[in-house]
Amino acid sequence: MAIVTLLTDSGDSDHYAASIKAKILSVNPGLTLVDISHRIAACDIAHGAFVLKSVFRDFPQGTVHLVGVDAAGAKEDSFIALQLEDHFFVGVDNGMLGLISEKSHQQVVQLNSANPIRTTFPEKDIFAPAAAKLASGVAITTLGKPLPSFKKMTDRFVKANKRIIAGNVIRVDGYGNLITNIPKDAFEILSAGKTYTIQFGGEKFRRIHKNYFEAEPGDCALIFNSLGLLEIGMYKGNASELLGLKYDSPVNITFEE
Repeated sequence: MAIVTLLTDSGDSDHYAASIKAKILSVNPGLTLVDISHRIAACDIAHGAFVLKSVFRDFPQGTVHLVGVDAAGAKEDSFIALQLEDHFFVGVDNGMLGLISEKSHQQVVQLNSANPIRTTFPEKDIFAPAAAKLASGVAITTLGKPLPSFKKMTDRFVKANKRIIAGNVIRVDGYGNLITNIPKDAFEILSAGKTYTIQFGGEKFRRIHKNYFEAEPGDCALIFNSLGLLEIGMYKGNASELLGLKYDSPVNITFEE
């Protein structure tokens, strides 16, 4: 059964998410709808991109992802449908979709280009019908005029050499855990046969745990999470609050022979 996921900054206290779903089901009531989240911080495309990048590959290829984060976009931003890594994405070309993958896109078209409608709710009036059609087997090329590219934004990259990995906090999750952009594979290569020190804020650590419960309650624990990224947490506590770290805080690992 075809799947449409929904990722928005609409919240869950108003009618917006239900209206989007109702529009999709009015086109094809046989579709399966899955909420990724409706609690993305308002207009926070970095938050939205992190969540979508973290989960979209877990869905079957061919899944359609309706993305309504900062959906109004800027005046010059187009509404698009995108095929990328054999998944489909429907949203506004505000740069967010350019942050979820480094691979080349397969196809991209501009929605609402023929007989355009004006709306303050594009998630319902433009994205939902397009997503429903894609999930029902309609070819992406029939939804709008082809575009050569879509907007890309520069993500934060780790700087690494034999002596240091310099990264940043890229997400503070709902538990207060600090997720960094430092990948496990780079650490394992550079740390082979060396001692290391992990520095953030005024703290220094020389151990990476396999699970949070290896630390005592209230103590800091460092793990590589299910995404393969270094995560700083506090066992049964909030690391962000207690360490005073937030999005973009620097995290460095130095190596010694």
